[in-house]
Amino acid sequence: MKRTLITGAAGFLGSHLCDRFIAEGHHVIGMDNLITGDLKNIAHLFPLERFEFHHHDVSNFVHLEGKLDYILHFASPASPIDYLKIPIETLKVGSLGTLNLLGLAKEKGSRILVASTSEVYGDPLVHPQNEDYYGNVSPIGPRGVYDEAKRFMESITMAYHRHHGLDTRIVRIFNTYGSRMRLNDGRVVPAFMGQALRGEDLTVFGDGSQTRSFTYIDDQIEGIYRLLMSDYVEPINIGNPDETTILEFAEEIIQLTGTNQKIIFKELPQDDPLQRQPDITRAKEILNWEPRVHRRDGLQKVFEYFKSLSPEELQKKEHRDFSSKQ
Repeated sequence: MKRTLITGAAGFLGSHLCDRFIAEGHHVIGMDNLITGDLKNIAHLFPLERFEFHHHDVSNFVHLEGKLDYILHFASPASPIDYLKIPIETLKVGSLGTLNLLGLAKEKGSRILVASTSEVYGDPLVHPQNEDYYGNVSPIGPRGVYDEAKRFMESITMAYHRHHGLDTRIVRIFNTYGSRMRLNDGRVVPAFMGQALRGEDLTVFGDGSQTRSFTYIDDQIEGIYRLLMSDYVEPINIGNPDETTILEFAEEIIQLTGTNQKIIFKELPQDDPLQRQPDITRAKEILNWEPRVHRRDGLQKVFEYFKSLSPEELQKKEHRDFSSKQ
C-alpha cells in the first residue's frame, strides 16, 4: 500500500486530495496546523484505518516514521484575507515549510509535488499565461508575501531536483472553486455566493473588467493527480482557459441564484491582477488533461453546497484565530 503525506489536509484543496488518494487505495497521512484549515473538511475520514491526522506546522521540522511514497505540499494560506493578516506565516510555509518537506522527501526517497499558483505570474504582461513566462510581480507589495513565497517554493524545488536528483513535480493552480470553500474567505466564488444568499449587494472591485478563469474542484484534483503520476518535472498550469470578466461573473451569479441584488463597485486593491487565463497546452500534451466541467454546472453544484449551510454559517463573518502570529 502506498503511503502519501498531504499537507494542508484540512483545507479546501487538501481535503479533496485526501479523498482522492483514499479512493486510489493509499494510506493517507494528513497534516495541518489548522490556522486556516478546518477539521470538519476531513471529519468523514477519521473513522478510516487508512487515514491518520497530524496537527503540525510544517514550517517546523517534520518527522514521520516508516516509508513515504508521495508528498503533496498544499499547506499555505490561499485567500487574500488570510495572507494579508498572517504575512509572516505565509512566507514561512512557502519557504521553511517547503525546505522541511523537501528534506523529508530526500530522506524517504519520496516523490514530492508542491502547490504553486497562477500568482507567480503577478499582474501579467503576457496573455494567456504559459509556463515559460517569468511574471510581473512586486516583491514588496501586499500580495508579495504570497507571490514570492510560491516563487521561492518553485526555485528551491527545482534546486533539490537538479542538485540532489529529487523526484519533484510543480503544479501552478489557477482559480479553483467547489465544496468546502470558506464562505467569507475573500475569494471570488464564495464571496459572491455568500452575498447573494444573504441578500447583500455583490461587491465588484475596480470596474469589473479584470478577468479570471475558474476551475471546478474535480477537474483540478484530476489534473494534480495526473501530474504527480507523470514523469514531468517542470511547472504545469492546471486551470480552465474559459476566461470571464468579474462583472460578467457577478451577473452570472445573480442569475444563477435567482436574486435581484445590485452590483456595487469599490476601489481595486493594490497589485490585483487585471488578467488571468492559463495556457494549458502543456497539460493537454503531457497529461492528456483539460477541464471537463462547464462553469454553469460547477457553479450549480457549489450553489447547492452553500445553500445547505446553516443560517448561522451563512451569516458568520471571518474571525480566524491568528493568535500564533510570528
